[in-house]
Amino acid sequence: MGGCATRARTHRLLICTSCKSTGAADSVTSMRPPEVLTAEFRTRGLKVTPQRQLLFSLLHGHAGHPTAESLFAEATDRMPGISLRTVYQTLNDLVTMGELHALQFAGGSTRFDPNIDDHHHAHCDVCGELRDVYVDHFDSLLVSGFAGFQPERASIVFGGMCATCREISHPSTTSAINPSK
Repeated sequence: MGGCATRARTHRLLICTSCKSTGAADSVTSMRPPEVLTAEFRTRGLKVTPQRQLLFSLLHGHAGHPTAESLFAEATDRMPGISLRTVYQTLNDLVTMGELHALQFAGGSTRFDPNIDDHHHAHCDVCGELRDVYVDHFDSLLVSGFAGFQPERASIVFGGMCATCREISHPSTTSAINPSK
């Protein structure tokens, strides 16, 4: 399997653009396994260290969107002495290789997304939770106002309140809105 492009699969959330309902969909593609990344780093002449291999393991199959700082804290628990610089350098190398997406949100740290499928995000304005969402019929969205601008990519971030924060704010209405919780 050396050099194989096999990637981990995780579940995703689908949002219907017409009725705004959500539901579970297929699985998604995440970064390649640690042993494949190790070989790829070596092929590219990048240093492979136990610290980097730990980071590959922590990120592989990760369903969240960690910051460098949260990944550093998790790595430090397993390998005291790892440096934040190593975490940032490894994350940046993985972004350059197309294994992660770097996400910038106003007022927050860069988040790193191991889901490399085309997708969008739902961001809780209260707790900061960030989750992957998929927009049904995204290709057919009608957008105006480009005035000569040629878009090459698009990313939608839905802002609002996650189910947990909604439950805390409005306990009686949450079960009717999202019976799956």
